[in-house]
Amino acid sequence: MASEKDPLISERSGTVREVGNHAIWSLSSCKPGFGIDQLRDDCMDTYWQSDGQLPHLVNIQFQRKTMVSHIYIYTDYKLDESYTPSRISIRAGTHFNDLQEIEVIELIEPSGWEMIPIKDIHDRPIRTYMIQIAVLSNHQNGRDTHMRQIKIHSPCEPTSFDLNKLQNFSTVKFQQYATIR
Repeated sequence: MASEKDPLISERSGTVREVGNHAIWSLSSCKPGFGIDQLRDDCMDTYWQSDGQLPHLVNIQFQRKTMVSHIYIYTDYKLDESYTPSRISIRAGTHFNDLQEIEVIELIEPSGWEMIPIKDIHDRPIRTYMIQIAVLSNHQNGRDTHMRQIKIHSPCEPTSFDLNKLQNFSTVKFQQYATIR
């Protein structure tokens, strides 16, 4: 279900794009200096640290319905030990009051990226306004959580325009449009 993988490889392939920068992010709690900025700074040395009771929540709200195919979470059990999540729930909906659980994953001493596929009952990426990542428990019964990075991927829409059709122009007037600059 969840496996280690580098999200940048998928992004460079052109099949997906990171859409987290199109969302409004909020947290259930955080220690000062360990919040959303650290969670989204592309640096594996910084992290979000919760400060409160479980579950710890990361809320990701999009301004328009957005297709989501994968969520990547970077954690490091070797560095964070009891702060490392062991059970995570992924929920989706239009707002806080209608979220439905779409995935629950168990993490066993994770170190690196965990890829979580986000699919509907027909095995297709979901379209949603909001995603909530809920940390339900930590390793060694830890109270607070460390998450080092989160990435949200959306599939890239293939272009429906076939450039090969442009070569079939037959008149001189049409031939002037045969090349796109």
